[in-house]
Amino acid sequence: MKSLDFDIFKAQQPKLKPAKGRILIAEPFLQGPYFSRSIVFLTECGEEGAVGFVLNKSSELYPDEVIEDLFNFKGELYVGGPVSSNTLHFLHTLGDKVPDSVQITESLYWGGDFEVIKELVNSGEADYKQVKFFAGYSGWSPGQLEGEIDENSWIVSEVKDELIMCDVVDDIWKQTMEDLGDVFKAWTNFPENPSYN
Repeated sequence: MKSLDFDIFKAQQPKLKPAKGRILIAEPFLQGPYFSRSIVFLTECGEEGAVGFVLNKSSELYPDEVIEDLFNFKGELYVGGPVSSNTLHFLHTLGDKVPDSVQITESLYWGGDFEVIKELVNSGEADYKQVKFFAGYSGWSPGQLEGEIDENSWIVSEVKDELIMCDVVDDIWKQTMEDLGDVFKAWTNFPENPSYN
């Protein structure tokens, strides 16, 4: 029997640190309803901890079903994470049109004046391609995320802004994992529950 010179379960990860505007890709065996095979977009990351939003978990609801005075919004309401799941958050590409929003990347913004977002959606000036709503968020206390990364729970990576705002989310975990290379591509074939193998 030949001995392998690497461990497929501890693949060499990209040497990126978690930072605002980067993503976290869950390793294939991370369990739980929020983070199993998830992609998390970080909107804050620093000495005080980290905040992000799960991009690929749909609530199977539409924002106009739960937001008063929001009409005809065609995008889904995503589950941003386990923290404050009764709060609403949003990412958008509308920039200065939304006062008090925080710029995360060159074209992506977080939050801002919620009444303005509703006005832009209701008037047809913004739609699901420019605004993505989340119930709750993902949060880590100081040092917690770094510890989880050291335990190989997450891979830190970067993606184009278009993927962050994409509304077809079923395959983005697999797609981003495959983009990292051969060993990570093999990870996409692991069963979601190892006991099923």
